[in-house]
Amino acid sequence: MATRSLVIKVTAGKDDPERCNQAFTVAATAAASGVSTSLWLTGESSWFALPGRAEEFTLPDAPPLADLLAGILAAGTVTLCSQCAARRDITPDDVLNGIRFAGATTFVAEVTADGVQALVY
Repeated sequence: MATRSLVIKVTAGKDDPERCNQAFTVAATAAASGVSTSLWLTGESSWFALPGRAEEFTLPDAPPLADLLAGILAAGTVTLCSQCAARRDITPDDVLNGIRFAGATTFVAEVTADGVQALVY
């Protein structure tokens, strides 16, 4: 049986809370289901790489973003776009443990690998 992998790129943050939460929910569900999951934080979602930022996010009738992020970090991969981080003056020393920095080359390699499905939110 082929390995299933899912790459999710989320660009929304507090500016579009429902779309943002949908991406985290799908990623956390996939990771908890045993699907190899890679969540990319880009654009406004980049801020959630910082300690305490996910805890500040709320959306009625949605699971806490901090819990979703913790689940993804425990069972999958979370990547902060290096260009997005640079535009926001976020450095590797600033982010939560387990979040890696990478750029477009790594993203393209992930989404073009065999057996990978990609979603963009």
